[in-house]
Amino acid sequence: MSGGGRGGGMKVLHVAEKPSVAKSVATILSRNNGGLRTREGRSRYNKIFEFSYSINGRPCHMLVTSVTGHLMELEFQDRYRKWHSCDPADLFHAPVHKFVPEDKLDIKRTLEEEARWCQWLVLWLDCDREGENIAFEVIEVCTAVNPHITIKRAHFSALIDREIHEAVQRLVEPNKCFADAVDARQEIDLRIGASFTRFQTMLLRDAFVIDFTTDDRNLVLSYGPCQFPTLGFVVERYWEIQAHEPEEFWTINCSHKSDEGIATFNWMRGHLFDYTCAVIIYEMCVQEPIATVTKVRQQEKLKYPPYPLNTIELEKRASRFFRMSSEHTMKVAEDLYQAGFISYPRTETDSFSQRTDLHAIVQEQQRHPVWGPYAQQLLEPGSGLWRNPGNGGHDDKAHPPIHPTKFSSGESGWSQDHHRLYELVVRHFLACVSQPAVGAETNVEIDIAGELFSASGRAILAKNYLDVYRFESWGSSTIPTYVSGQQFVPTSLTLDSGVTRPPPLLSEADLLSCMDKEGIGTDATMHDHIKKLLDRFYATKDSNMRFSPTNLGEALVMGYDDMGYKLWKPYLRAVMERDMKAVSEGTKSKAEVLTTSLQQMKACFVDARLNKVKLFEAMAVFFERSNRSGGDEQHAAGEVVRPCGLCQESDMVLRRNRDGNFMVGCMGYPQCRNAVWLPGSLSEAVVTTNICNTCTPGPVYMIQFKFRPLEIPPNYNANHLGCIGGCDEILRQLIEICGTGSRIPARGRGSSAPASNVQQSNSRHGEARHSACIHCHQTGHSSSDCPSQVSGSRSARRRGMNPQSGELSVPCSTCGTPCILRTANTANNRGRKFYSCQSQECNFFVWEDNLNNVTGGNAQRGRTSVSASNTSRSGDRGRGGRGGSRAATATATFVSATGEPVTGRRCFVCGDPSHFANVCPNRGS
Repeated sequence: MSGGGRGGGMKVLHVAEKPSVAKSVATILSRNNGGLRTREGRSRYNKIFEFSYSINGRPCHMLVTSVTGHLMELEFQDRYRKWHSCDPADLFHAPVHKFVPEDKLDIKRTLEEEARWCQWLVLWLDCDREGENIAFEVIEVCTAVNPHITIKRAHFSALIDREIHEAVQRLVEPNKCFADAVDARQEIDLRIGASFTRFQTMLLRDAFVIDFTTDDRNLVLSYGPCQFPTLGFVVERYWEIQAHEPEEFWTINCSHKSDEGIATFNWMRGHLFDYTCAVIIYEMCVQEPIATVTKVRQQEKLKYPPYPLNTIELEKRASRFFRMSSEHTMKVAEDLYQAGFISYPRTETDSFSQRTDLHAIVQEQQRHPVWGPYAQQLLEPGSGLWRNPGNGGHDDKAHPPIHPTKFSSGESGWSQDHHRLYELVVRHFLACVSQPAVGAETNVEIDIAGELFSASGRAILAKNYLDVYRFESWGSSTIPTYVSGQQFVPTSLTLDSGVTRPPPLLSEADLLSCMDKEGIGTDATMHDHIKKLLDRFYATKDSNMRFSPTNLGEALVMGYDDMGYKLWKPYLRAVMERDMKAVSEGTKSKAEVLTTSLQQMKACFVDARLNKVKLFEAMAVFFERSNRSGGDEQHAAGEVVRPCGLCQESDMVLRRNRDGNFMVGCMGYPQCRNAVWLPGSLSEAVVTTNICNTCTPGPVYMIQFKFRPLEIPPNYNANHLGCIGGCDEILRQLIEICGTGSRIPARGRGSSAPASNVQQSNSRHGEARHSACIHCHQTGHSSSDCPSQVSGSRSARRRGMNPQSGELSVPCSTCGTPCILRTANTANNRGRKFYSCQSQECNFFVWEDNLNNVTGGNAQRGRTSVSASNTSRSGDRGRGGRGGSRAATATATFVSATGEPVTGRRCFVCGDPSHFANVCPNRGS
């Protein structure tokens, strides 16, 4: 297999998954074939190796380089990437795209430069679904600059000479179905994870004091469709333990000592929970203590060796034997694989194919000082020790079981865990090609007063595979010889009590078994899901390698469980995993699986959000409520009302601010401050599925309002289906009448004075508070009394004095009650004077400057509002106020879209705190 020098023959670009694999492949193929030359690529970590070679007799100039795992990432388009840019429910259908991130652009440039001049592209990615997906990422980059390049795939399972040379001579086509299955998983996980993570985090993080080592302001309460069922296993076992109530039981124990030893007989009833019943039976035995042997059974027992090693068994056994975490096990296994000592460590296969040369693998281990003699014995035909390995029934069609690929008695750079894991792989392989252990087992049954007891003993006749597989044992115990019909008096016969015990916490091996049984994750990802539980503070692992949920993990599972939706159970994810496997096998399309899975999970998401109070209740069991803003559930997880017409990028959502007042604010805050404040007399507001036919940009969803009857005029309905888009005249009037501030103190803030007192206080003193004059921006007087303005005919408009308060007033045209002069503070009528009747029964209202033309009108009581409605970009930017009782002062308080105050802001052109400079009417004048 030799070719020409540099530049000779067909140019072939080879791409491996990691730099170390590229170097190994190049080193093996270039050996005795014209030498190996190395040059730098665009990325300093991903070098290019050049040499000459022949593929199926055709001279080639080989260029070998690499990527570093996935070349591309899947992400939402920019407008959806910020957490407050949209309703989390939109993430189930928001546009996504694959792109090469900034830190991998140099790798992309290397591939483009080299592929442009090559005739063939050979892909040496790991031979599993994930590797196939990366292969198609490389294909996309290379074919963009060279659409005529021929694409081939190399299949290999170990970085050893035989495997690599065979792989390059029998190249195949890449498997698009495998890649599609990963694309489907990536998109499903991205959409579900992002939507639920944003929902949970925005809903709960600021609402509770979640005290962990990290700053809880930066805490992310992540949700993953595999991560949460994994947490569910931990919590469910913990709940089993917590729910366990110890119960006392009684059992009868019998022993018999003879010249040959002692036999311990176990009561075949096991145990009884009824003490009286146990005592009666025990007394019967004591009164007739003669034991009669009723059955003696001797048989040969076999203890079979394990099946060939796959990833899950490797992780479980490393945890059980060496107390290594699954994550660390996979890291060590990857090191051994890349160094060529073991086969590919991510495999579901637990049976060897017929073409695997098992004897050659054993032969390599004969030189080892510890297990070498056993390997030699295995290969001796007369020993009878060899046995073809069992078939575990799993085959991923990609890789063989994990087995040793190169002999080592221990490398100088290996850690203790590298030694342990290599030893486990070798001993496991030698065990699975060995005969089972053989034992002679004796079972004896006796009868005492009608009660049956049994004892057993075992003698090991041949250890076989147990001689090499030191991690397992098969204890032997001898009992005296008995014959059927033999009678004897027991040496001891006692009635003993015990207490039932709960099951233990899940070990890592137990957790892996649960995940494997229920189809949660893949062999390559299970250890990642377990690690995330620890990283996210959802679970802890004790010194015995057993898992307990943290308060946070338990609260989240409890909340979802109380909703009645089993989002923490494995069923939903198991169905998805089966669907993705069907995509990899070509029996289902990627689009079909995406549609089905996302529709199902979006329905769960919508239901979960409707029942979010359950999450609050569960969290409140474990954590104290926070007094930080943003903690309110309505505020944290608003419902979409319409697209924002101001920034035209985010959605506007219905929520409560921190004082409990309803508002519709842009999720793009603080970049966009568009907000619509709703009447302060609202008790409830719910977004409906009805769409306004008038307002644009749409859709504008209508809101079902419920007002407090005593706080609105009697001619208005307490229930109103309205629109915030500007077309709803009734809503506009109620904002003018009621203002936008709550008449009832927010929960947990201040005293709980009766609503009637609050209302009376607001109506009498709300407008008496001095606000900044809109003309000179000074406090101490109202705009109507500003000395800088010409008073004109103001005195002519006075109609009289209220005899009780001394304030200006006019008589109500309906009831005759004096109506005092007030000042409006709404966006459209700020500073304008009006009279209105305070009586619940009257509708009298008149502007002071229209007093001579008055013919009646609505009796507008209470404060007026400042509303940043849905205007164009040239309009109000959503600064908002909080009504007459919170009018802007010299230290103005602006209100953001999330209800947070932004203090100390004013127009730098004219100094007016009621607007920003970009919409100042005096700008440019």
